[in-house]
Amino acid sequence: YLLFLLSISAAQSQTTLVSKLEALQCHFTWDLDPSRNKLLRFRDQLEDIGTEEGNSWLGHIYNLRGFIQYKLGLTEDAQSLFNKAAEAFRQMRSADEGPWLVVNYGNLAWLNHHLGDQAESQAYLTKIDALMNKYPSPSQDELHPEIYAEKAWTLMNFSTDKKLAADYFQRAIKMQPDMVEWNTSHVLVLARAFTHSNTGLEADMLEKVRIAKEQDPENLYLAAYYLEQCAKKGERIEDEARELARKVFRNPVSSYNGMKPLIRVYSHYVSIDEAIELTDEALENHPDERYLKRCAALCYKWKIINFRESRPKQSVIDRAISLHEEVISLYPHSRFVKEIDLANMYAKSNHGQAKAEQMYRELLERDLEPPEKQVLYNHYAKYLSFDRKEHESSIRYHMKAAEIPQQSFFHGNSITTLKKIKAKGRNRMCREIEEFLENLQEP
Repeated sequence: YLLFLLSISAAQSQTTLVSKLEALQCHFTWDLDPSRNKLLRFRDQLEDIGTEEGNSWLGHIYNLRGFIQYKLGLTEDAQSLFNKAAEAFRQMRSADEGPWLVVNYGNLAWLNHHLGDQAESQAYLTKIDALMNKYPSPSQDELHPEIYAEKAWTLMNFSTDKKLAADYFQRAIKMQPDMVEWNTSHVLVLARAFTHSNTGLEADMLEKVRIAKEQDPENLYLAAYYLEQCAKKGERIEDEARELARKVFRNPVSSYNGMKPLIRVYSHYVSIDEAIELTDEALENHPDERYLKRCAALCYKWKIINFRESRPKQSVIDRAISLHEEVISLYPHSRFVKEIDLANMYAKSNHGQAKAEQMYRELLERDLEPPEKQVLYNHYAKYLSFDRKEHESSIRYHMKAAEIPQQSFFHGNSITTLKKIKAKGRNRMCREIEEFLENLQEP
């Protein structure tokens, strides 16, 4: 009978522990449940941010990386990364404890629960209670701003719901307006709605980015992003771009240091050849940095695909192919788009047309998610039109891309292409295109 009572008591305490865990604010309770492939791609993205000192999001980066490793079944790595997160917060905030540790302790409570160490899990729950009593939220009905900020940053990087991320940043900033990095990230997440716009940000949004840049002068990513938006508005930005390049390429390699938006500015608004020189020189100095190779591959892709005057030399195309093949091997879980790019590089090569067709055929036979199919169909349609001159087949694949009810750049691009063909009125499929567009369901 005593054993029976003890077992009931143990079951009740376990139920209480689980209900307390479920009430926590941490990565384990934020409905972050993507596929394994997405987890692996997110891991690549986070590793490219780097871990240099001074990154104000370093604690958050380690927390998210730890959660991803847990989801991938790598619990020892998860434990190590959660511990690194706590240490990064201590260094960044110059304090041994504070409300910024609530999410981290929540992650550790869940991890220990899953590892079967209920006593350690309970110990972290006790620490969280102590923190929340000592550092209550400034607003009674709201979470602590530190929790909102971490939740916002996580969703900004991990989720497609950018509106929710923007809302959480706004709540955090309202309660604690002096955190510059929160405001910067809030502005960037709002601006991402205009990612594929050729004309850039609307005037009020551009002004928000300009003010954020003034408030956060050390943020080179924001500076490069702002330059790109100004260039889209027709402003001359060559001198500023060259000055910014000196700063960016002096810093440690990181996807947060503005390198990608900067080379995009160089490639489209300054000089593609200068962009290639910059990345090639940086690669000579840092030959093992995979993110640099990824940026260099982008430059060469833009040089080849967007050429206006003369066809690029075969040596440039060969270099582009070599870089793309290396990047695919370095990012095996993010290879899909780069494989499309590589097929397009081969299509431009003097001796690569058969290889391009083979690669596209293999991609078309692959079991892909609808958004990936849409990307592939859009690219394949362009390849059929520009490289194979098979215009009717190209139209069919633009239709296939447009049919997939996924709002994206590729969806809009295929529809725009079909409308242009119809407007010209020269193709014998014009009537069919018109009927297709009339019956097309909006995503």
